[in-house]
Amino acid sequence: MGQSYSITKKVNFSIILSPSIGRASVMDNLEKQLICPICLEMFTKPVVILPCQHNLCRKCANDVFQAANPYLPTRSGSLTSGGRFRCPSCRHEVVLDRHGVYGLQRNLLVENIIDMFKQESSRPTQERKEETPMCDVHEDEKINIYCVTHGVPTCSMCKVFGAHKDCEVAPLGTVYETKRSELSDGIAMMVGNNDRIQGIISQLDEACRVIEENSRRQKTKVCEKFDHLYSVLEEKKRQMSQKVTAEQEEKMNYIQGLTKKYGDHLEESCKVVERGIQTMEETEMALFLQVRTINASSTAHLDKVERGYEKMDHYKVDFRRERKALGSLDFIRGEGM
Repeated sequence: MGQSYSITKKVNFSIILSPSIGRASVMDNLEKQLICPICLEMFTKPVVILPCQHNLCRKCANDVFQAANPYLPTRSGSLTSGGRFRCPSCRHEVVLDRHGVYGLQRNLLVENIIDMFKQESSRPTQERKEETPMCDVHEDEKINIYCVTHGVPTCSMCKVFGAHKDCEVAPLGTVYETKRSELSDGIAMMVGNNDRIQGIISQLDEACRVIEENSRRQKTKVCEKFDHLYSVLEEKKRQMSQKVTAEQEEKMNYIQGLTKKYGDHLEESCKVVERGIQTMEETEMALFLQVRTINASSTAHLDKVERGYEKMDHYKVDFRRERKALGSLDFIRGEGM
């Protein structure tokens, strides 16, 4: 990863902040570092940072992409699907997601530097002119030395007669050069840290994307396994229910057939009883005796339903073992699915 977090090329702060360079030169050097390599003008906000750590105006980035991908669909001049283009500074390939250039991270540090640069450049020269501060105690004395003991700038009179007469002091210019150098080193170190942090953030973002993709893939596999298990259970339920239904139909057909036989026998018996009643009404003895004797009809020839024939509880199921097995379903530890 490059060491350029906030600008297209790495800012050389040791040159920009060097005490030997005048303020105008510092502003000129800083302005050169804030030039977009596409439009050759100062970056126009929003500024986007590419994965290679170079920066572009978002509009320029979109123009570069449009030129590299003229056939991809766009809407209102912006990308509506993923694509790729090459960084104009280092030729590193930049792969965009469905958000296009709007998915690139904004470089707020560069935008803040641009704001400060423009604000500083717009100030009148007389306002920017450095003024030598005066001592608060000795109002006619300029502050020209630095009290090392207390860490504050002061004047010569304070050293000779005032509160700092027993303190260690140093020339103001020497301390100024030292402090300015320390500040320059601190800024350069912070920029380097920002580079590393930006790299870590990019890696974390990529890790999140990979985690989401892997999770989606694994959840799909789990759902497929359960769907297959459901289909096996449904088929088994159908087969077992079919067995019960088959015996139900067999018994129902037998009972219905037997009911019909008993019904036919009852109907015939009723007819015999009716004839017997008519015979009983005959008063002439000779005619009465001519009638055939009526015998009770027997049902011994008809089948009898055995006790418990209607029961179906021999189709018992015990899924305790299977329920326990289903309850113990889990991922295979230490192995791929």
